[in-house]
Amino acid sequence: MRTPFIAANWKMHKTVAETVTFVTEFRGLVKDIKDVEIVVAPPFTALHAAAEAARNSNVGIAAQNLYWERQGAFTGEISAPMIREAGAAYGIIGHSERRTLFGETDASVNRRIAAAFAERLTPIVCIGETLDQRERNETFAVLDRQIKQGFDGVTADEMAKLVIAYEPVWAIGTGRNATPAQASEAHGHIRARLLQWFGGEAAGRCRIIYGGSVKPDNTAALLSQPDVDGALVGGASMDVRDFFAIVSRGRREAV
Repeated sequence: MRTPFIAANWKMHKTVAETVTFVTEFRGLVKDIKDVEIVVAPPFTALHAAAEAARNSNVGIAAQNLYWERQGAFTGEISAPMIREAGAAYGIIGHSERRTLFGETDASVNRRIAAAFAERLTPIVCIGETLDQRERNETFAVLDRQIKQGFDGVTADEMAKLVIAYEPVWAIGTGRNATPAQASEAHGHIRARLLQWFGGEAAGRCRIIYGGSVKPDNTAALLSQPDVDGALVGGASMDVRDFFAIVSRGRREAV
């Protein structure tokens, strides 16, 4: 049974005070929603405050990134134990902006996944193709490479527990989004590869969510697809009412 999974990625937005205001209001709005796993990923500076504001609610907290070493001379990096201590239970790994702007690779994604599991954090692992790759009909080849290299050494049990976020890079922050049919095709391919490489139980349990200009008015159509198990929401998640609408419209029977 796959419970829908909807996460907010605020990127480099919101102060500590703004985060507390949002989470305090939002937890009240979603308090009766039991059939969706809800996560908010504030900036690192607001992780602890967000976790405190969400305490004893159905809102989980995620970090937007993590480093694979536990400690050391790595100026500016944040480790999984630090994230866990701050109160987060999830970590976003391999977001396209991290790959494109900061040089992260499938190999570094792989190390981050291992670090997250070692600290009992649920990884939310992002994969997806650029516009050039899609126009060259390379989408499936790119996804295959990212799965093979990024999830190298991940066990079937771990694969069942993590969340994969398919985010077509051409649809992030552009106002464009994949059609439900395009999302369904990509998600179906990913699940087929999980079945082939990790087995039926892992493929059946792993949540594959969509990220790419998700808004209240396209949520229901996207999540109506059988292999789309939720959403990773950027800009629309920063407005408390919009994100509540997305969570509400993303509800469906677990499959």
